[in-house]
Amino acid sequence: MDVVVTYDVATPDREGERRLARVAAVCERYGVRVQYSVFECRLDDMLFERLVSELLSVMDVHVDAVALYRLTGSVADARRTLGRRGVDWDDPLVI
Repeated sequence: MDVVVTYDVATPDREGERRLARVAAVCERYGVRVQYSVFECRLDDMLFERLVSELLSVMDVHVDAVALYRLTGSVADARRTLGRRGVDWDDPLVI
């Protein structure tokens, strides 16, 4: 399944900045950054649940927010990009 992950981590102090870096690092392991706090991921059910678990372990649910959108089709079909090109999951992905 294709998933879009967005987050808003509160960064009023150093601990918030560390959480922001941790949330970003988790997302980078599962997908491709398309904006500062937006990732596109291609995951199976097990990886989706693992991503959720890892995010919960590094975020503060009282002040941070993460939204995960499961797309019924492909992200390429759902996305309309204006300007800089996004990720094309059908093209080879070089990391």
